[in-house]
Amino acid sequence: MAQETRRFPPPWSIIESDESFTVIDATGFKLAYLYFAEGSRGFYMARLTRDEARRIANGSARPHLIAFTGGDHGV
Repeated sequence: MAQETRRFPPPWSIIESDESFTVIDATGFKLAYLYFAEGSRGFYMARLTRDEARRIANGSARPHLIAFTGGDHGV
């Protein structure tokens, strides 16, 4: 069986900008943008905090750590 080519090849990495994190694949294709704002500005804009955006970006950049087993997913 030939090795399957992946559409978004690993490793995925995270680039931090002033107000966002960007998740990119090994070819430089941008997979996700996660925008954040701090303080009252973030509250009124309904944006994620910097820490929330960073955590989501970190989780998104490591898809090999996610195991889908079916069922109730521990709920």
